[in-house]
Amino acid sequence: MARDLQAAQDFYGTALGWTFRPTSLGEDFTVALADGSPVAGIGALAPSLQAAVAWTPYFAVDDADASAARVRERGATVAVGPLSMNTGRATLAADPDGAVFGLWEGRIIPGWSVGLGSGPARLELRTRDAFAAAIFYAEVLTWGSDEKDSCEVHYEDGQVLVRDDSHTVAALCGGAVESAPDPQIRPRWHVSFHVPDVDASVKAASAAGGTVVLPPATSAAGREATLRDPDGGLFTITTG
Repeated sequence: MARDLQAAQDFYGTALGWTFRPTSLGEDFTVALADGSPVAGIGALAPSLQAAVAWTPYFAVDDADASAARVRERGATVAVGPLSMNTGRATLAADPDGAVFGLWEGRIIPGWSVGLGSGPARLELRTRDAFAAAIFYAEVLTWGSDEKDSCEVHYEDGQVLVRDDSHTVAALCGGAVESAPDPQIRPRWHVSFHVPDVDASVKAASAAGGTVVLPPATSAAGREATLRDPDGGLFTITTG
């Protein structure tokens, strides 16, 4: 969600090479394309809504009302919705530690999947207690259940991984086994996007008004850098 939709499109078009197309949700929402494939959505914040600019994941659900009820039942917050839109119903919520996420009941982009070319490169929940968070999201979104097409949940390399078939949909990070929750972590969902050249994108983002939070570095996942857009939206770019 951006304060100025056109300014956001200008920034991400310059920094990441995205193009944009309109959607049936109206003139205040657009789909971002990378090499012709949908990678993200950008919407305009209502002027009356005093919310921080941020990248927020929306998880598909079969029943928005039932899912919102499960959020409330587990001590979390439903901030907005479910709201009816042209192609579905949307809910904005926060988990018990305050990480903001969305629920979506309705039509989704065909082929959309984190990490598989259409969609973000990576989606991570950075939280104080990954295991408590995994229980919450599994109960709200039916991850790890016996229901048809349910995602599987695994613990590997100090994090909880949510998988759909053979690929990772999301990672929940923070808090080792039997350790106390880390009070220094501000829980949030964090998104990473593919770019062909991290260093070039960092240079372009800086010239377009963005801020470098973590400069380019090479990790096991590839070349990466973390940036803020001109409105403060935090994201990572990666070649991995």
